[in-house]
Amino acid sequence: MTLARQHIPVLGVDATPLKVPELMDVLEEFVADGTLRTVVGHNLHSVTLTHSDAGFRALYEQSDVVLLDGAPVLWLWSKSGAAAGPVMEYRLGSTDWIPALGRIRGLERIAILGAGPEANAGAVRRLESIVPSAQVAGLPGEGWNHDVEKAAVAWLEEVRPQLVLLGLGMPLQESVLRRQLDVLPPAIYCTVGGAIEQLAGIQKLAPRWLGRLGFEWAWRLLLHPRRVAYRVFVEPWVLAGLLIRRRLQRR
Repeated sequence: MTLARQHIPVLGVDATPLKVPELMDVLEEFVADGTLRTVVGHNLHSVTLTHSDAGFRALYEQSDVVLLDGAPVLWLWSKSGAAAGPVMEYRLGSTDWIPALGRIRGLERIAILGAGPEANAGAVRRLESIVPSAQVAGLPGEGWNHDVEKAAVAWLEEVRPQLVLLGLGMPLQESVLRRQLDVLPPAIYCTVGGAIEQLAGIQKLAPRWLGRLGFEWAWRLLLHPRRVAYRVFVEPWVLAGLLIRRRLQRR
């Protein structure tokens, strides 16, 4: 199955704009297909990495689905003339589509890889309630290193999931995928960032009305100032510089 990409001219990246029901249909086809697939998402952080890291860019170019996972990216896509059909009202983050996984027929084995032991166990319990017909296995990703990565690949070989929620944070989770794609067992690998902690209820989600106004960043900044400050106040300028340099090089 090949999904059409739409180009976002301002940012110079491509995406697969999907709403929740459409994504569930795609994932259901991937489950039935049984081959290795990757699902990633674009926000300003990933766009910056796309223009500054060749390996990161290659993963996104090769991925089967690239969701609109950031309000600024969604807004620029909708205003750029790239949007085809009805414009999406809200970005499609991991916590928007994970609660809908119970709609997927044939989904029987799920793996959650990442976060600390408490969050991982809490996310497993939540997924068991969302998809009661599926076996859900979890492996924490705290203290990630070469040995943990090797053990995680062996664990996935043993568990043989159909769907993997990989929540190691960006860009570590993408780096792991790039390194291990050739040896990972067939499954749908979805990079979900901090969604594991959010699923477990350890990290509070921003109210959806705040997200629709484009101020979800303020919520995250309030809760995690040290983690988020760079992305909010510095990274947009880094991205702007990368985009300007890219335009000048093309002239």
